[in-house]
Amino acid sequence: MTSISIMHLFWKNRSSLIAGLSIIGIALHLVWHFGYGDSERALYPLWGVLLLGGIPLVFELAWKLVHREFGSDLLAGISIVTSILLEEYLAGSLVVLMLSGGEAIEAYAIRSASSALRALSKRMPATAHKKVGHLIEDVELEAIQVGDLLTVFPHEACPVDGVVIEGHGVMDESYLTGEPYLMQKSPGAHVLSGSINGETALVIRAERIAEDSRFAKIRQVIQAAEEKRPRIRRLADRLGAWYTPLALALAIFGWAISGDPIRFLAVLVVATPCPLLIAIPVAIIGSISLAAKRAIIIRDPSALEMADTCQTIIFDKTGTLTYGKPKLVGLFSADGVEPSEVLALTASLERLSKHPLAEAIVRAGTERKVAQFEAEQMSERPGEGLSGIVNGRQVRVTSRKKFLATHPEASPQLPPTSVGLECVILLDEQYAATFQFRDAPRRDGRSFISHLSPRHHLNRLLLVSGDRESEVSYLAEQVGIEHVFAGQSPEEKLVIVNRETTASPTIFVGDGINDAPALLAASVGIAFGQNSDVTTEAADVVILDSSLQKIDEFLHISRRMRQIALQSALGGMALSVLGMGFAVAGLLPPVWGAILQEAIDVFAVLNALRAAWAPKALFDYSLD
Repeated sequence: MTSISIMHLFWKNRSSLIAGLSIIGIALHLVWHFGYGDSERALYPLWGVLLLGGIPLVFELAWKLVHREFGSDLLAGISIVTSILLEEYLAGSLVVLMLSGGEAIEAYAIRSASSALRALSKRMPATAHKKVGHLIEDVELEAIQVGDLLTVFPHEACPVDGVVIEGHGVMDESYLTGEPYLMQKSPGAHVLSGSINGETALVIRAERIAEDSRFAKIRQVIQAAEEKRPRIRRLADRLGAWYTPLALALAIFGWAISGDPIRFLAVLVVATPCPLLIAIPVAIIGSISLAAKRAIIIRDPSALEMADTCQTIIFDKTGTLTYGKPKLVGLFSADGVEPSEVLALTASLERLSKHPLAEAIVRAGTERKVAQFEAEQMSERPGEGLSGIVNGRQVRVTSRKKFLATHPEASPQLPPTSVGLECVILLDEQYAATFQFRDAPRRDGRSFISHLSPRHHLNRLLLVSGDRESEVSYLAEQVGIEHVFAGQSPEEKLVIVNRETTASPTIFVGDGINDAPALLAASVGIAFGQNSDVTTEAADVVILDSSLQKIDEFLHISRRMRQIALQSALGGMALSVLGMGFAVAGLLPPVWGAILQEAIDVFAVLNALRAAWAPKALFDYSLD
């Protein structure tokens, strides 16, 4: 092992090492002081603790102070320095133990909160069984490509997301979905990476490479949570803004009324805010772990703090309050235009698009067995529609509104508007056809919407969509939303979200590429599904399963996290303030104050760990 590796290992585990040194030093002090009555020699191990453990901690806190990072752990640094100046070495050593031990407990708690995900990571295979003709060869996960055929043997973990091609059986997806059921699998069924196969072998076709699979997304939560830890103490900093001055004021008051600087030290020792420093991060990271097991990826931990304070929720329409799978129900072609030709050209172009209507058009073309062509020069800018060259023809897909804005004379050629989605097709810049679609509202949409105000205090609900007024109003009436904004471009959506966010904290839920600006502007942006990498990168929270129930679960996880974090932090602080009162009165010497603070720390951390435990239910509305 290189010296750099040794230093990295030491730095990574420095809190545990300092805590271990503190325990050994304090134990030796007690043995020599009470066992052998050698008071002078009993000070040596305490000096060692303060020299090897206390000084590094004080320098670390001083570095933060120089960089204007005024954390609540400043009290611990003052306590250590004060104990050395007053020659209260045992009290100082106990503060070193509290601070380093608290950090070590936090690291253990974080590992404990993420244990289910880490267990899943260990269960993943390093290789997959690729089927080539009649042969099976083992390949590295990184070598799997979309379209490869893979065999999943009994009791193995599925290596990538895919679709069953051969075989019938069951898979255990509980680690990924949170549902304790064995899911039936037969040809055509989707399978998730990380799920455990049952008794029979299955042949699947890979639909995602390993790094884009469900398992990889969940595994990334641990790393992302650890990387963002410096940002997740904002709630602690707000609480510490009044706690730290209060503790210093009480310490100075105790010293002033007694004239004894030992009381100043006693107050600071019992005031060391370990519950504040540890409990909130543990609760947040535990909640991130719980959410990941429910197919909810928390990309920004601050979303957990913010969501329960939001008063406004804004929905995009397609794919959120609807199933996002519209069906082509009407094809009205212009005079002289063959319906099959315009469908063939449009479907060939739409194969390159990620718009919600693209899949419906392609599916309709497949069902009607129209010709397929190679599309060229494809362009799809947000809010501007789709265009390209197909089989030598210029094909453009746009909306009725945009088409009539430039071709008002063509209005008589268009069919009457209907309740539903539609798009207008132009061939060589001439009107060719109107496609009409229907996208059914989610079955639980009305029940979900109706419970948001009484259960989550989301009193202002908006439906914002780029679709036509008739379609958006129809959906709003079906699910029970009063505030409707139809025909909105991405820029107009952004204006609405900015306006609402200025008035009160907002949640925005969307699933399209053109939702990215709104997701970034909202207080909490929730990307629904994985329709676009752009959308998921812009979002604070990604719901991997397109289910309103998962949004409700996220809201409950957020509320539960805040409750547990505040219980732990405020409960620990209240006990500390009580102890400070005894210290001010001279009834709690520094050593016993440190012992009391250690007990408070254990209480706070154990309570915060509850955030990682799944309750009996995480949603509270009817799915019917």
